[in-house]
Amino acid sequence: MVNHHQTFPVPVPFPLQHSTPMSPMRFKLVFFVPRKNTRAVLGRLFLKFSSVLGKIGKYEQCAFIQPGTGQFRAMPGARPTLGSVGELEHVEEDRVETTLFDHKGDGEAVREVITELKSVHPYEEVVYDVYKLEDF
Repeated sequence: MVNHHQTFPVPVPFPLQHSTPMSPMRFKLVFFVPRKNTRAVLGRLFLKFSSVLGKIGKYEQCAFIQPGTGQFRAMPGARPTLGSVGELEHVEEDRVETTLFDHKGDGEAVREVITELKSVHPYEEVVYDVYKLEDF
């Protein structure tokens, strides 16, 4: 019997690294903010959390900022920062992405950053996502 399928070893260009219990957990924080408030919100977060936020290697205050248009309709009982209750609004916003380290691995650093984001952000309801990152 002839094997017509040949396998070739695929070289890995870098060593695979797996998190150890002692290595910090890494996250990506993504949030949306009115464009006019982006620098103030990021500046406050980077100032208060300089040891855990926006660090990549030997660089700090790293973020990706992408402009876009946000849409919402405030429902009765809401107190919108922009627009009026019942009206569909469109706002020029930035999508902000930055890294976040949790050195203890207990989630406390993530909770503290999110709490501060909510306190400095101009919106009544802050839209954000937190993604756990893995090393490969």
